[in-house]
Amino acid sequence: MVGSGRSTISPRPGSWIQKPRVVFSVDMTTAPFSGGDTRRRVLGDLTVGLPVALVVAIATWSLLDLPATYTLRVLALYAAVSGLILTTVPADLPGPGFGLANRITLARLLPLLSLAALAVRAGELGVAGRWWVVLLGTAIMVLDGVDGRIARSTSTQTRFGARFDMETDAFLLLVLSVLVWADGRAGAWVVLIGAMRYLFVAAAWLLPALRVELPPSLRRKVVCVVAGIALLVSLGPIIPDPIAAGVAAVGLAAITWSFAVDVVWLLMNHRARR
Repeated sequence: MVGSGRSTISPRPGSWIQKPRVVFSVDMTTAPFSGGDTRRRVLGDLTVGLPVALVVAIATWSLLDLPATYTLRVLALYAAVSGLILTTVPADLPGPGFGLANRITLARLLPLLSLAALAVRAGELGVAGRWWVVLLGTAIMVLDGVDGRIARSTSTQTRFGARFDMETDAFLLLVLSVLVWADGRAGAWVVLIGAMRYLFVAAAWLLPALRVELPPSLRRKVVCVVAGIALLVSLGPIIPDPIAAGVAAVGLAAITWSFAVDVVWLLMNHRARR
């Protein structure tokens, strides 16, 4: 939490949507809990989320006639994500437990884990599998933005919430791009759509100039939504392979251009400050 007033933080380039959820408030109508109490409450939310994740996983397993190991992969992913959340959630998280905004982000993450577990068998999706991926992916995208609006309306914006939302968005792009490639809809180059953000983070370790926070940008919001839609369209069963590859190429070109614009701005800004 900040000391007084408000401050804004811009997510890294390539985040799904640059939304003002990252504006912090010091409205103390919802006082923060202690670290241990916060983690216990968040653990309660994660416990509630587990059966939901299982329902989606079992539905996917049944619909696509997958081996029993598929559900185990989903459970392993859920355990890993839960551990990461519990080790990174701040002690001063406002409100009880996760808070409504973060619960919505968690709700987006649950079906995403089922999609991620499909990656190793994406070549066997078939028509039903592709429609199922498109359905779940669309639902995840539609919910994006709801969490931010709720966080602002309840004055519960936090750095953790912004990062949780951003990582979920980035993971969605990565999973969808892997599914498009593994299903044979486009070449391995399509994975760059989802890997772009992670490549940027890796580059930032080497180039300090890339670690500066970027100002909000409508261009990033539009480009990242376009990339997500392009991946879902590429997976559409009614889309011929050549068109699917072409649509994916448009998504890759758009997100590459967006990252290039941000990298150039960061490098020029760094040079101007020296």
